[in-house]
Amino acid sequence: MGESITFWVLAVVSVTAALGLVFSRRAVYSALMLGVVMLSLAVLYAVQDAPFLAAVQIIVYTGAVMMLFLFVLMLVGVDSSDSLVETIRGQRFWAVVGGLGFAALLALGIGNAVVGSPKGLAAATQGGGNVSSLAQLIFTRHVFAFEVTSALLITAALGAMVLAHRERTEPKPTQRDLSRQRFAAFGRTGRNPAPLPGPGTYARHNAIDMPALLPDGTIAPLSVNRYIARYEESKGILPPEVAEVLEQEEAARRAATQANGHSGGHSGGHGGEHGTPTVADEARDGGPDTAPMPEDGTGQDTVVAGRVVRPRGESAATEEDGK
Repeated sequence: MGESITFWVLAVVSVTAALGLVFSRRAVYSALMLGVVMLSLAVLYAVQDAPFLAAVQIIVYTGAVMMLFLFVLMLVGVDSSDSLVETIRGQRFWAVVGGLGFAALLALGIGNAVVGSPKGLAAATQGGGNVSSLAQLIFTRHVFAFEVTSALLITAALGAMVLAHRERTEPKPTQRDLSRQRFAAFGRTGRNPAPLPGPGTYARHNAIDMPALLPDGTIAPLSVNRYIARYEESKGILPPEVAEVLEQEEAARRAATQANGHSGGHSGGHGGEHGTPTVADEARDGGPDTAPMPEDGTGQDTVVAGRVVRPRGESAATEEDGK
């Protein structure tokens, strides 16, 4: 009696989850419905005195394969517009044919189980239990089929690796090549080839809107993010010494770009107004511009305005000129 009640309850749950799997508009919901179907099957296996199959169903399929589906969906993402384009012609027709064939096979299997007299669990597992009987069938009668299936899975994995492999058409750039690119960009745009100083005031702060300090305690202007610096400049809260150094960097870069444009080194289509390089130029030349002169702000109140750090001693512009 209890087995029948469990079967009918789980049958309704499984069929409902399967329908939700097919008709759901979101891929994540479909994956969750598939997990419900797998868990229902695991409970049915346990009720039928097949604990090994129930454990494998939960550990392998629900716990491993299902989580793999969810991770792929969350990392890669599936847009709803992807399902509107049919990449294979006639796939709906063959899907209907395959569905009808599967329904016929399912009807034949259920008919044989209902019409014929089942042997029962005791006769099927007389070799010492469910696990022993499965092991005997896997490694004796069906060993060739399992080996072929294993080879097929390995072939599929190797095929995926071959398809995902991308052959390099040009040699990998060395450190010397990268250094030459940096100094070539410096000659074209006046960009500093050295790395930028990191933001943050020693061990107290490491936020991106915190300027770094020089050894004498003054602000390192190049450590300020250029987008934040331009936002502060538009709001009138950028320290004058920082603005002066950034203006000098911008003027030097413009002069180098204009000189290179007159000599024919840099085409006008790759620059912005007044010879200023665009973001595409910066990406092509090997990274973000070192002169922190941004265009849009993040909307955050910066601490460069003097609320946390104020330059003391000589100004940053004098420090840069002295260097």
